[in-house]
Amino acid sequence: QVQLVESGGGLVQAGGSLRLSCAASGSIFRIHRMGWYRQVPGKQRELVATITSSGNTNYADSVKGRFTISRDNAKNTVYVQMNSLKPEDTAVYYCNAVVATTWNSNGMDYWGKGTLVTVSS
Repeated sequence: QVQLVESGGGLVQAGGSLRLSCAASGSIFRIHRMGWYRQVPGKQRELVATITSSGNTNYADSVKGRFTISRDNAKNTVYVQMNSLKPEDTAVYYCNAVVATTWNSNGMDYWGKGTLVTVSS
């Protein structure tokens, strides 16, 4: 079993910043891609940003230039620094990781329970 625990959500005014963290624990052999997704009620979950084990990143167009994803492989932790926040960034943010639990297993998707980010205007 693998657990992902997010932290760092909260209420912030437009133009402010927040930093989300997500720590993975459990039966981890290797973590491949890690990332952040977000969801608002009534809409599909959407990509925010992802980062591979070698540090290659991918961002949604809506957050490029404002959000920065990073990871600490030694701590099995992924971060997203969110700057210049807008009310439309309000959502529940979910951590995702593709984790191999043994040396010969394929990676499987794991999700955190989510953390709420609210940006007031």
